[in-house]
Amino acid sequence: MTYPTTTAQSLLQVARDARGVVTLTLNDPKRFNALGSEMLAALQQALDAIAQDEGARVVVLAAEGKAFCAGHNLKDMAQHPELSWYQQLFAQCSRVMLSIHKLSVPVIARVQGMATAAGCQLVAQCDLAVASEGASFATSGIHYGLFCSTPSVPLVRNVPAKRAMEMLLTGDFIDARTALEQGLVNRVVPQDALDAEMEKLVCSILEKPRTAVAMGKALVYQQRELGIDAAYQLAGQTMATNMMDEAAQEGARAFAEKRPPAWKPQAH
Repeated sequence: MTYPTTTAQSLLQVARDARGVVTLTLNDPKRFNALGSEMLAALQQALDAIAQDEGARVVVLAAEGKAFCAGHNLKDMAQHPELSWYQQLFAQCSRVMLSIHKLSVPVIARVQGMATAAGCQLVAQCDLAVASEGASFATSGIHYGLFCSTPSVPLVRNVPAKRAMEMLLTGDFIDARTALEQGLVNRVVPQDALDAEMEKLVCSILEKPRTAVAMGKALVYQQRELGIDAAYQLAGQTMATNMMDEAAQEGARAFAEKRPPAWKPQAH
């Protein structure tokens, strides 16, 4: 699988290691890694490549600079007071978010600074998130007369509705510990421990069979949108199909024989 070629100046740095861990690093620190059309296009190209990479196992979404992502660039938006321009921008952003959602591998946000508006949306859309103690989060568009409607979609699927509404209506920041308590992030660690904590989470996922992870991710999000009867039907069918996979069969035998599973090496 060929990934987009990047240079030190590229808006998005793309790196894939031998384990199948793909790291996407937002690299526009002077503009706080804003999600302009060029950054969104770079993200889309990388996500499309990952979707075709059968050896990919985990995606890490990181950022350079003091901010993780400040969302859309309001200065650029003010220069294009056209409905069609705004529709195109938000459609492009939504496609990126849905691509993260539909990837068969887990996507983990590595949040080292502030994540605001569509940047907060990006964190919420990832499957997992690890934040430094200095990270902060806000859906701040309301301060400028713009309710963060698209960020609300994953936000209300991460945190309780009243907590989400408070963020959306006030635009106020919450700190990393509050984000952890409310379910927006999974872990909070000191800045100098962020990479080590990310590696622990990545390694734990890499130990698991790719097929089970892929089926599980898809199932979790599909059943969430269904009524309980349909959710159980889908979940039961998914588990039955999962059990037919070679790795699950070996896992069941290992359990019965009281030994660790001997899974075959997975292609990277």
